[in-house]
Amino acid sequence: MKWPSPYLKMRVLGAIDNAQGKTIQERIQNTAGLVFTDEDGNPRRFTWRTISTWFYRYKNHGVTGVTVKSRSDKGKTRKTSPEELLEAINQVRPFFTGNHTKFDIYRMCIEKEILRKEQLAPTTYYRFIREYDLLNDDTEQNRKRLAFAMAHANELWQADTMFGPHVRTGNQAVQTKLIAFIDDASRVICHAQFFFNENIDALITALKAAFYKRGLPQQLYVDYVKLHIINVMLRS
Repeated sequence: MKWPSPYLKMRVLGAIDNAQGKTIQERIQNTAGLVFTDEDGNPRRFTWRTISTWFYRYKNHGVTGVTVKSRSDKGKTRKTSPEELLEAINQVRPFFTGNHTKFDIYRMCIEKEILRKEQLAPTTYYRFIREYDLLNDDTEQNRKRLAFAMAHANELWQADTMFGPHVRTGNQAVQTKLIAFIDDASRVICHAQFFFNENIDALITALKAAFYKRGLPQQLYVDYVKLHIINVMLRS
């Protein structure tokens, strides 16, 4: 089963608003009982822990928090982050019904090929568990484990794209693409705009608009393709 797409995650998060419950945790619990259909027509269900992770990641980081980013080190061995470990834990927890140890969870992540030993050594796994309290069921109380943000505005912008709604042009419907730049510390959306194409012109237009609105950031967190485009733009 492939990882859920950002579009599917946003549909799940949108269902929280209409779910029954007086508190956010109750609505998340009720959302976990729903069945969602992914882009391939497969029925999908998600645990309340997984939905809670997406919810607070979206709350803290906006759209980029629920988007899987392409990386410049794709295909190479890289270390696992605390956020990735938390999501892996949420995926394997439903397999346990009785008593289990911390190592049982680690071993299940490896067996299900969600994590690899060369990416996360047992010593690092135990350190992340202890430091970020990743096995605590009280997700709301431990939201700090999901926040890895800069201290000041304009230190870092995160940039990403996601699929938007279909818009009819002529006789056909074209799916739009959202390009957004979000300040990592303040969570302010520096600029977000829908385009018909995710190309160089669209990225440059969105980035220039963000510069005009919020000034220049010290760093930009983007995937390799966008980084190359931005470097070309800055040199021109």
